[in-house]
Amino acid sequence: MSGPLPPLAELRRTAEVFNGFANADTSWLRLVTETRSAIDLSQPAHRAILLRWLNSWGCRIRYPREGEPAPFDDGVRIWWETWGSALPAVDLARLTDAGIDTAARAYADLSGVVVSAGRTRRTLGPTAAAKALYALRPNTIMPWDAAIAAALHGDRDGAAFGRHLRLGREWATAVIAEAGDDGEKIPTLVGRPVSLAKILDEYLYVAFTMGAKGDWGTDSGEWWKNGNRG
Repeated sequence: MSGPLPPLAELRRTAEVFNGFANADTSWLRLVTETRSAIDLSQPAHRAILLRWLNSWGCRIRYPREGEPAPFDDGVRIWWETWGSALPAVDLARLTDAGIDTAARAYADLSGVVVSAGRTRRTLGPTAAAKALYALRPNTIMPWDAAIAAALHGDRDGAAFGRHLRLGREWATAVIAEAGDDGEKIPTLVGRPVSLAKILDEYLYVAFTMGAKGDWGTDSGEWWKNGNRG
């Protein structure tokens, strides 16, 4: 599914919303610092960092108690052995169809990784898998959540995630063309210290997850004052 292309003006308004959140980027900047901007999931410490970051983003993955199995750690390590070197590492706008197909298959496998065993067996799931892929490839992967996936694609399987990345590529290309730039200056133009892939995700979060569709409201970003309380 294609959607209306978000112009820079709307991305700036989204940025005002996110910049208004307390500690909006604290956990992300901590992850970047601790992994030196290069997560390597063959390292136990990096798997622990990823788990903590996912939980800081609301994923609620249970930490194993001492002496218990660690299914998240084991599952992510095995997944990384298969997919780590295959994941595309280009900017979102430069993703090829083959790169998108690879990312979609990696996403589907990651979504099925078991993260807690016992009476309540749980897999990582679609939202956490998308967030993890963003953490691994922040310039490449536009993540999603359940509300965004339902609104744009009607499903959360690997094929839907591939469609999501194709939509992100289309949008990224259009935003870069509007800015007259190769994409590097867009975070500065918009006012967010994150990649274009994440800027587009934040736009979708405000538009769908927070329910702020259509009327963005005032130039100060107070979109909720014009009937968009979600």
